[in-house]
Amino acid sequence: MRKLSLFIATSLDGYIAKPNDDLEFLKLVEKEGEDYGYTQFTDTIDTLIIGRKTYDYVLKEIGPSHYDNGQRDVYVITRTERPKSGRTTFYTGNLTDLVKQLKSQSGKNIYCDGGSEVINELLKNDLIDEFIISVVPVLLGNGIRLFKDERPEQLLELVMVKTFDSGLAQFHYKRKK
Repeated sequence: MRKLSLFIATSLDGYIAKPNDDLEFLKLVEKEGEDYGYTQFTDTIDTLIIGRKTYDYVLKEIGPSHYDNGQRDVYVITRTERPKSGRTTFYTGNLTDLVKQLKSQSGKNIYCDGGSEVINELLKNDLIDEFIISVVPVLLGNGIRLFKDERPEQLLELVMVKTFDSGLAQFHYKRKK
């Protein structure tokens, strides 16, 4: 069965974005030639789930090929219907149903790249199998929290911790069965 992985960066105090969906703090750890294992990770996936706000931000900052590169299916979780574009589907249905359907199909693994609403809906339904969380050495003070309240307790098993010259620390956990 395919697994669903969260691969995301957060501030030390647990924010994935500043107010107004500002991700500028991620630039603090940008380093030429260093992708913090992103390419290696994305080689293991063929499906991406992402919230619409995160998708729009990346589209504006990096461009559409960052997600829809012809190598994977992209599901943008949104409340507004839009026509399919290439391998990108704008999905307005039930997220839990989508993930269960995708997990039951054959293929590589599934990657969730946020945002917070999508992540926390997946957590409420115990659908994330592994967590790769990069902690950026900054305290933002406020913004959009990675983990919200009102979700069940979940035990995790540490797979690996890796540190980088930029000060970033990356934690890799898998869900205990």
